[in-house]
Parts: sequence; C-alpha cells; structure tokens
Amino acid sequence: MSPQAGWILQEEVIPRLRSSIPRAVRCVGAEDAEELIQDATVIAARMIIRAESLGKLGKITPGNFAYYTLQHCKAGRRAMGTNSVDVMGSAAQLRGKTAVLSLNEVAGEDEGGADIFELQDVIADGHEDPATIAARNLDWDSFLAQLSRIEKLVVEFLCAGKTLRDVSRKVGVSDSTMQTYRRKIAQKILEFMGADVLADIGRLPGWRITLDCEREAQACRNDRRACAA
Repeated sequence: MSPQAGWILQEEVIPRLRSSIPRAVRCVGAEDAEELIQDATVIAARMIIRAESLGKLGKITPGNFAYYTLQHCKAGRRAMGTNSVDVMGSAAQLRGKTAVLSLNEVAGEDEGGADIFELQDVIADGHEDPATIAARNLDWDSFLAQLSRIEKLVVEFLCAGKTLRDVSRKVGVSDSTMQTYRRKIAQKILEFMGADVLADIGRLPGWRITLDCEREAQACRNDRRACAA
C-alpha cells in the first residue's frame, strides 16, 4: 500500500467506518463495535489495495470505499471471509439460519415451577465418551493378549463376580497358586497401564466437573433469590 492509499484509509475511510458501524452493523455473538471496526478496516484496506493495483485509486472516492465496506459488514462478511453455511459464521446467523445459545439458556420447567431445566441439562449425557471407551477396550485387548490361559481365566472369572477358588476348581490348582497368579496379574497391569491406572479410572472428566460446578453455582443463586423474595 502506497503512502497515498494509507492516508486515504487512515484519514478518510476509517473515521467514516468508526462513526457508522456502531449504529448500522449488528453484532453477532460475542462481537462488539470495536471488533467490527477492525474487521471493516481490513476489508477496506484490501479494497483500496486492489483499486490502486488497477489504477483506479483516484477515481473511487473514500465515501465509496466506506459505503461498500459497510455493506459487506452488514451482510455478515468479516476480515477472514464469509460463510453462510457455517453455524458459527456471522452471515449464517444474520440470515436466521443458525443461532448460538448459551448452555445456561432455560429450556423448560416442571409443572410446579420448582425446577428449571437449562439447555445443558437437556443435551448432557451422563455416559462416557465413546472414543474413551473404544481406546480403553483397545488397551484392554492388548493387555489380555499377553496373559497366559490361566491368567485370562482369572480375569474372566473375577469380572463375572466369581472368586479365585472358582478358578482353582476349574483348572485344578491350589488356592495359594491362584493367589500367585493374582499377584502376577496385578503386577502386569501396573507395568502395562501405569501406576496411576486406578486414579485415572476414578477421575471425572474435566467437562463433567465444570458442568457440575455450574449447576451448583446456579442452584446457589436460585436459593439466594428465593430467600431474598
């Protein structure tokens, strides 16, 4: 961009955008007027650079640059482009195709009005992530593949709720021998899965902890409002 083009952008176009955008362009989502002005400045700069490369810089007035930049912003165009099918895109939301809602939006309430159900309560799933389950199954299959026949029987019987004595009767060995197998399996699990395997199994995922904290905070706010009323 030449000094002349830069002067036009800074002294003629940006002041027009700064005065018009807060009144004429609708913010989408977390956008604010300052962010829109920044996007508009980039769009206008590209227009000016293109006009200069075509030799039309002196034929297009600063008002025209500002006007068409403003129209782009009003239509949902931003500095990084526009997409009318992206659910998070400004253009898609301005056209009413999508809407971004907070997970704390009220989705409904019971008949007595005592309990309020938020959007997070409706879409939340208490089950584990399928990807986590699949990864755990792959690890478990790899671990079982390195066990002997009797060790696999021990794991199978214990998972079914049976005892080591049931396994000893099945294979015809003493109880003390089965205790040895049990200790070997425990050692192999620690070596294969790591020393923190039990802590990892009992640890709640981060998203679940955050969700529970949000619910508890909302419940406390509701109790305070009820007491104040």
